[in-house]
Amino acid sequence: MTHPHNPGTALDCDSFIAVNRPASNRRAASLIARRSVKGPYQAAWLVNAIACMDLTTLAGDDTPDRVRRLCAKARRPLADEIVAGLGLGAMPQTGAVCVYPTLVSTAVAALEGSGIPVASVATGFPAGLMPLDLRLAEIRYAVDQGAQEIDIVITRAHVLGGNWSALYDEVAAMRAACGTAHLKAILATGDLVTLSNVYAASCVAMQAGADFIKTSTGKEGVNATMPVGLTMCRAIRDYRAATGHIVGFKPAGGMKTAKDALNWQVLMREELGRDWLRPSLFRLGASSMLADIERQLSHYVTGRYAAHHRHALA
Repeated sequence: MTHPHNPGTALDCDSFIAVNRPASNRRAASLIARRSVKGPYQAAWLVNAIACMDLTTLAGDDTPDRVRRLCAKARRPLADEIVAGLGLGAMPQTGAVCVYPTLVSTAVAALEGSGIPVASVATGFPAGLMPLDLRLAEIRYAVDQGAQEIDIVITRAHVLGGNWSALYDEVAAMRAACGTAHLKAILATGDLVTLSNVYAASCVAMQAGADFIKTSTGKEGVNATMPVGLTMCRAIRDYRAATGHIVGFKPAGGMKTAKDALNWQVLMREELGRDWLRPSLFRLGASSMLADIERQLSHYVTGRYAAHHRHALA
C-alpha cells in the first residue's frame, strides 16, 4: 500500500446526513442491473480483483502451515497455464494476506521478497469488547511482528448510543498505536441498524484518521451489502470534498463469487472513480472468492469449466 496516510480532522458531527434506505437500495440494485462486463473485459476486471484482494484466514483452527499455504497462494494465485492463456506478462499477486496477530510473523516470513504486505486484525476482533489499553497493546504487538496494515474493530455501542466523541477518541488512539502501519476501521455495519448510522460511523472513523473504512468482520449475521457499500462510498466522497483527504474502502464478509468481485468494482468505478480500482485504495476481504475467480478465468482461457480440485486451495 503506497497511498499516504489520512491525517484526519477534528470531529465534525455537523457533517452527518440522514440516508434514505429505499433510495439507496434502488441505486445499488441499478448499478448491478445496468452494468455488465463480458469477454476479455471481464477477464481483465477479474485479474484486477485478485490484485485488490486481501486473501484472508481468520478461523479458530488456523495453524502456521495453513498460513504458509495461504501465502503461497497469494504469491501465485493462478495456474501457469491460465497466466499464459491470458497473455499476462507476469504472475499477478494478491493485495495482502490477512491473519490473526499471532500468525503475522509466519506470514511475514512466508511472503519475504514478494512485496505483498501482511494485514492483521486486532483490537479484540471480531467483537472488540476488550479494555482499550489491551486493544491498543494488541495493535502494537501486531505491528512489532511485522504487520503493515491493521484491521481494527470499533465499539458498536458508541454508534448505537450516538457517543461520537468516544468513537472518535477510540479510533484516534488506535491510529496512533499503528505508527507507520495503515489502519482499516471495521464498522461491523450489520450491527449498526441504519444506513444513517453507517454514514456517521464512516465519517467519524475518517475524521479520526482511518486510512480505509471496511464494512464487516465477516462474523456478523449480515456482512457486506451493496447499499451499505454505496453509503460508505458516498461518505468517502463527501470527506474528500470537504477535506481533500483520500480514504480507501474494503468490503468484507459474504463475498464468494467472481460476480461479487465484478459488482464491487462496478460500485467503485461508478461512485468513486478509476483511482479506487487500485489496491492502494480498494481491497476485497475474501477467502473463498479467489477459487471462483480462478475457475472463471480458466473457462475464459479454455472454453470449459475445470473441476474445483484442479485449482490449488487457498
